[in-house]
Amino acid sequence: MTPNIDALTELLKSRFNGNQSEMARVLKIERTHLNKIFNKEGKGAGATVCGAIIKYCNENDLDYKKYIFFN
Repeated sequence: MTPNIDALTELLKSRFNGNQSEMARVLKIERTHLNKIFNKEGKGAGATVCGAIIKYCNENDLDYKKYIFFN
């Protein structure tokens, strides 16, 4: 699994006003980890981050397949 950084960036802007700290809080992951993922084009995102994205999408009626690439 690899996060779709373009789609996550759009989600960050539209739902969190570009605030990575708020997005990390809602996803229940470390802000520093989220920042690394954005800065490294998704590298370093494991099951915890992808699981948090899937959970957020399910709770907010979003298609998680838009935000995560499955290999």
